[in-house]
Amino acid sequence: MTVVAVTALGVGGATVLGALLGFLIKNIPHRYNDALLGFASGIMLAASFSGLITPSLERGNVWITVLGIFLGAGCLHLLDRFTPHLHKLSGVEPESHADSNIAKVMLFVMAIAIHNLPEGIAAGVGFGSGDHGAALTVAIGIALQNIPEGMVVISPLLLAGVSPRRTFLLALGTGMVEVFGTFLGYFAVSVSQAILPFALAFAGGTMLYVISDEMIPETHADGHERLATYSLLTGVCVMLITDTLMG
Repeated sequence: MTVVAVTALGVGGATVLGALLGFLIKNIPHRYNDALLGFASGIMLAASFSGLITPSLERGNVWITVLGIFLGAGCLHLLDRFTPHLHKLSGVEPESHADSNIAKVMLFVMAIAIHNLPEGIAAGVGFGSGDHGAALTVAIGIALQNIPEGMVVISPLLLAGVSPRRTFLLALGTGMVEVFGTFLGYFAVSVSQAILPFALAFAGGTMLYVISDEMIPETHADGHERLATYSLLTGVCVMLITDTLMG
């Protein structure tokens, strides 16, 4: 339980770390932002298979895993119908945010918070499986992805006229959603191990949806697709090496 609590704070704290970096680096070049998101995409892609989907297959059967993946993705699809796509908002250049109204910026923040919930659940479900090595792999991937997410929250809020203090609190709130999700996922599978194969696949499906629908389009929207692609491959390889060394 202590490991879960520390991991939950670490995953949520990565968003806060990104927010602090956002205050220091308000105008990060899009090229580097795309590279960082591409690397995080690769980390999450590898982690979704090694830490969630493969363990689901080992504990259940392929049909439960397939069903869980599609339902996990479908759940986020429904959420996306009510919140803006991250790449449509975070992909614009910082100076253009001055034309944005506060309602649009708050929708952006809400979109990140909503997407953080299933990511936290994914981390918690991994620990509920009892395989702490695989769970840590998933948590590391999510935490790395949260850093640039925390960064992109800051500039739109500040340029929309939100005070620095309130901006930081809003960024902190998006991270706390992930902490809640981690405990929710952990306790859900701890109560009933029978749902574990489905829960692992469901969490894997949510991660694959975020990668394909949000992160990759964001990194390919501004002419840096080659850099983003090789960054993604680097992220995948880093996780493969990490899994091998940890195994």
